[in-house]
Amino acid sequence: MQSPHGRIISIDSEHPQTVVVEVEAAAVCKRCAEGKGCGAGLMGASSRARRVNALLVDGLNVERGDSVSLSLEPGNLLRAAAIVYGLPLVGALSAALLALVMDATDLAVAAAALLGIIAGVVLARLRLQRTSCLRDLTPVVIAKYSL
Repeated sequence: MQSPHGRIISIDSEHPQTVVVEVEAAAVCKRCAEGKGCGAGLMGASSRARRVNALLVDGLNVERGDSVSLSLEPGNLLRAAAIVYGLPLVGALSAALLALVMDATDLAVAAAALLGIIAGVVLARLRLQRTSCLRDLTPVVIAKYSL
């Protein structure tokens, strides 16, 4: 995935290192624009511009309307995917296996898997709401450029 470009929409007056950037969703990833991506944009309108909160690199001065480049460490992107997709999957598999071990009916195994998915989603949401996780998984404005 390449570093997306966007435009500064607003700067937080209380926390000037925090900005809102508008990014063209189709321009974020070539694979997503071709419809061959991971599917993260399927739930929203992927052709519209999206607004994301981002942090500024120390020493970078930006103003509203500036064009900027965003970055997210690949390891953090992988971690986010593991949390969002992995926890519900592990929850579903664990609950279904537990139901199988308890010699449950097929319907009960399916219900257990559904409950496991729900538990995994809840755990993922709780994990993503932690301050340290939010800080690591927030995009960073790395450069200002002119069009």
